[in-house]
Amino acid sequence: MAQKILVSQPKPQTEKSPYFDIAAKYGVEIVFRPFIKVDPMSARDFRAQKVSILDHTAIVFSSRHGIDHFFNLCKELRVTIPETMKYFCKSEMIALYIQKYVQYRKRKVFFPVSGKMDDLIPIMVKHKTEKYFVPQSSVHTDELKNKLDAAKLTHSEAVMYYTVSNDFQPGEPFDYDMLVFFSPEGIHSLKKNFPDFKQDKIAIVCIGPKTIEEAENAGLRVDMQPTAELRSVPAMIEEYIKQQKHKKK
Repeated sequence: MAQKILVSQPKPQTEKSPYFDIAAKYGVEIVFRPFIKVDPMSARDFRAQKVSILDHTAIVFSSRHGIDHFFNLCKELRVTIPETMKYFCKSEMIALYIQKYVQYRKRKVFFPVSGKMDDLIPIMVKHKTEKYFVPQSSVHTDELKNKLDAAKLTHSEAVMYYTVSNDFQPGEPFDYDMLVFFSPEGIHSLKKNFPDFKQDKIAIVCIGPKTIEEAENAGLRVDMQPTAELRSVPAMIEEYIKQQKHKKK
């Protein structure tokens, strides 16, 4: 049974997280330790991309990282975002996070109920006269760009922050029975930090088709992945623990 579990995300800020319930219920240790980290981009590096934010009338956000780095970089660039700017967000959670930087008004902020980017694009099409700006990580694909092109929307993309490996330090323990990954970059970081990594009995949990694909391409065995019944990471962890306890009987 997994006694020590590495969840490659920051520790939840609320004690009501289901992760803590699992730790208490099954007597396991859950360590929150991201495999990747996000670093800011300098104003100089952004200017080198020759993209003017104020040439756009709407911003597209797919993460809270994107919001933080967009507004922080605008401050460094001394770019004042006009009150008329609109915001199109992947989910309600991301949309609400905008309140940290600007006054939230529903007529300026749009998001799909599903929390999926594919469902945001039809909303953007309803506002097809907007000029969309998409802040991106240094690690990204052209998938969103291609979808916006297909929808015939006017848009520009630019890198506004760096996604890099959050390297393990010499002497930092790595004695886990289970590793939980949320992105392909987490898999890359594992291989970078531990090039001779042998999975053996270590369970690996992945969420997201690209994360699963990257893990399998790296020769890893994915022990748990989302199903219709197990949609969340805590649910997958708990099911794995139950399965292992049943095998021991």
